[in-house]
Amino acid sequence: MDFSVGRLRYVAHGCIETRAEDCRGERLVLIYKSILNVLKTYKPDESAMETLYFGKNISSAMTVAEARGVLLFALSAQGLPVRELTPNAIKKAVVGVTRAEKSQIQEMVRLLLGLKEIPKPDHAADALGAAICAAHLT
Repeated sequence: MDFSVGRLRYVAHGCIETRAEDCRGERLVLIYKSILNVLKTYKPDESAMETLYFGKNISSAMTVAEARGVLLFALSAQGLPVRELTPNAIKKAVVGVTRAEKSQIQEMVRLLLGLKEIPKPDHAADALGAAICAAHLT
């Protein structure tokens, strides 16, 4: 997403996927190499990331925290400022209320970026929502 002219402009979105059968270390290396490729391709000036929310499943939260740590390291090592945003801040910026449902966020991301369809997978829509929130805070 580009906000350099004071307006949101969609550039691209995607999702880094790993294979469940690979060991955690290999999966983290793949995430690291993949984000470096994204940075090389799109040359962003800044980045945004949702803060980690610990729900009921602590074991999956630990795995997500490891992946998030790899991303935070890769972004910071490349000199990119990382804006960390709470889920409520993202909901407020995208939908206007902090109690927004996931489907509302996805639809507003689609509308705000002028997309024909809701970004898939869900994680991509979440990331675009974080980018929209960060752009509004700039």
